Amino acid sequence: MIYMSRRPPIRPSIGAPRRIEKHRWLRSDGTPNFDDRIYKTTEEMEIMAKKPVAQTSPQTPILEAVEEMTKGYRSLVVTVSDKLAGLLLSTHVVNYLGGGEYFNIVKERHKYNIFSALEKEHVATIMEKEPIVAYIDEKLPQILEKMVINEIGIIPILLKDGRVYGIITEHDLIKYLSTGVKMGVKVSEVMTSPVVTVTSGDPLKKVMETMIEYGFRRVPVTSDSIVLGIITAMDIVRYFGTHEAFKRTTSGDIRESLSIPVDDIMVRDLLVVKPDEDLGEVAYKMTNKNVGSALVVNDKMELLGIITERDILYALATKR
Repeated sequence: MIYMSRRPPIRPSIGAPRRIEKHRWLRSDGTPNFDDRIYKTTEEMEIMAKKPVAQTSPQTPILEAVEEMTKGYRSLVVTVSDKLAGLLLSTHVVNYLGGGEYFNIVKERHKYNIFSALEKEHVATIMEKEPIVAYIDEKLPQILEKMVINEIGIIPILLKDGRVYGIITEHDLIKYLSTGVKMGVKVSEVMTSPVVTVTSGDPLKKVMETMIEYGFRRVPVTSDSIVLGIITAMDIVRYFGTHEAFKRTTSGDIRESLSIPVDDIMVRDLLVVKPDEDLGEVAYKMTNKNVGSALVVNDKMELLGIITERDILYALATKR
């Protein structure tokens, strides 16, 4: 099976803690160490893929795409005549609007003008042009292997002629694999610790830069090690997609919109768990609450670690 190449993803700084250490899930030959039940799964992507797919075109203004993502889409499949042309992720938006190297486009081409940057620039500028894909006849082990090897959480599913059929995400696979019963694995065994955090009062731009530097879609907000909230890439997408960012600038300079404290848009309704909780029960809580992570805390609400969908997916899929 041939699949498309992709640009190298933005990697975290050397020494930065990662949510997942890929080598933990690979055999010596570089293949994932999946549980036998994964290989026994017979469903093809024709059955498992989620449909319909939220789509946009390469020439769609970024503002219009961000407005569409605000409806609850972490990604948009970019198509031309129903065939895949790229993939727009929430992290691409964060990168472009202040978090990474794409922000140079806003600086140089649009002179920091928020309206120009969002209305005159097109999706093609910031989308992933060659995303990893799968085809409808591929099975679960092949999909999981692509996710693990390429460290991605979303894969467009194509028909043989390149037309988009559906999409599969980490969240979809967790719902498929999770039974809601105990796994016999404690949260402390798979959580990431220490955790990259931002501090209450930090400006939004610093938060966005932290996300892109470390390659995270979410960052907890703390004060003196006490958890106050969490901010995700989708929270930032909503900030711009609902036009709230426009209200935070009197001059049209995006840097005004990026100067707000993280507290203004962070989520305070958190899913918190304890380190000795069973991972299967945490997976159920995350699915039921429809969130992509759980913060691991002690009785004082001090942050001990973080559990993400990727952590849970790999724990569900690999041999223990």
